[in-house]
Amino acid sequence: MLTNTYKDLPERFYATTCPDSAPAPTLLAWNQALADYLGLDLPADPERLASLFSGKELLPGAHPIALAYAGHQFGQLSPQLGDGRAALLGEVVASDGRRFDVQLKGSGPTAFSRGGDGKSSLGPVIREYLVSEAMHRFGVPTTRALAAVSTGEDVLRHEVEPGGVLTRVAASHIRVGTFEYFALRGDTDAVKQLADYAIDRHYPEARETEQPYRAFFGAVVDRQAELIAHWMALGFIHGVMNTDNTSISGETIDYGPCAFMDEFRFNKVFSSIDRGGRYAYNQQPLIVQWNLARLAECLLGIDSDQAGFEWELGRFDSVFEPAYRRRMASKLGFESNDTEADATLIRDLLLALEQAELDYTLSFRQLADRLVDDDAPLLGEPEINWRVRVLANGADRYAIREAMNRINPIVIPRNHQIERAIQSAMGGDLSVFNELAAALAEPYRLQPGLDAYASAPEPSERVVRTFCGT
Repeated sequence: MLTNTYKDLPERFYATTCPDSAPAPTLLAWNQALADYLGLDLPADPERLASLFSGKELLPGAHPIALAYAGHQFGQLSPQLGDGRAALLGEVVASDGRRFDVQLKGSGPTAFSRGGDGKSSLGPVIREYLVSEAMHRFGVPTTRALAAVSTGEDVLRHEVEPGGVLTRVAASHIRVGTFEYFALRGDTDAVKQLADYAIDRHYPEARETEQPYRAFFGAVVDRQAELIAHWMALGFIHGVMNTDNTSISGETIDYGPCAFMDEFRFNKVFSSIDRGGRYAYNQQPLIVQWNLARLAECLLGIDSDQAGFEWELGRFDSVFEPAYRRRMASKLGFESNDTEADATLIRDLLLALEQAELDYTLSFRQLADRLVDDDAPLLGEPEINWRVRVLANGADRYAIREAMNRINPIVIPRNHQIERAIQSAMGGDLSVFNELAAALAEPYRLQPGLDAYASAPEPSERVVRTFCGT
């Protein structure tokens, strides 16, 4: 049975809502492993599951609410956003004692819909299901996908599209923008209540310090620094790093115009609405610091130690840079000494990848193969320097290749494959979705019959722009 501790907060934190009843829900995907972990004992009946996770029927104990929050979107303040198409059903406590939100996304209008229909088309549901579960397989802190449902009704976006609902599971849905919502209104009591709730739920160790709100902020800085380091090492671009998409728990949240790079470029942008490149690949560490500064401004209303918050924010690079170097060194088959020489080696290799317009993900696999086969280096001097580094002191090149292949995925959720899955699903064919989901379930090896999902796109297949889906 679901509970809802967030609903115990004052009513101005949320609005009670009721999901729309989908006219003809059909279950497209069900994550049984996640359901088992969460302890959800539900009938293995696709029709009943479709009803429960479309909004037509509520889970036992569910009390749906839409959360209030604000946000800086592309640097511009929107003082009221909130869950305009999502309903937080409640919370479950998993077998390891961790608490999770269960949320329907695309289930109809709420008090925060601002005139929208609150629905989702099927495309964003499929995208988030595939990408969030792939991120979980890569070990990236992320929201999870429990179910994907087709609602049996059409929604109007750029054109008429079939509707869908995603069931999202998250450590919580508290965002930087949640704090901004109350700070903008001068509601210091609410900022304090929200901070206390976030500390108790995510960072209880901060409660034992002399300055719990500063300690809380410092812990969020640490988690965000580690998260962005992981994104950067994977070649992942979030695409819409607004403050309302920056999670206090340190999870990746809201997979809108996101993408994994094919050919490598430092300034790569996919989002169709990011015309200035604010959220480009190489901007992500800077942007998350900007977002964290907005959180610090909110917390100054309950702890006036500005110098302390500035110091905590100033630690970001000292956490991010070593974390990024460690991940990149592992991808390249050596243990980082956390030196400038390592940073230079990594950057030179990436510059060579960019100049050669090579595929980011596959290049690490190909480097490992060339190391074993003693093939001529394709990246010139940077690759030669890398070989010297990894083969120093008689290192076993076969062991290095195995280590690299354990950490470098060969299958990623490439946008051209996701688009194929979406288009097929909209026509009623789930075969591409199911195959891609199966390939992503074991991303570090080629599965028989699924090797096509490891290929980079042909030039004509490349996706150069992605869309929010709202």
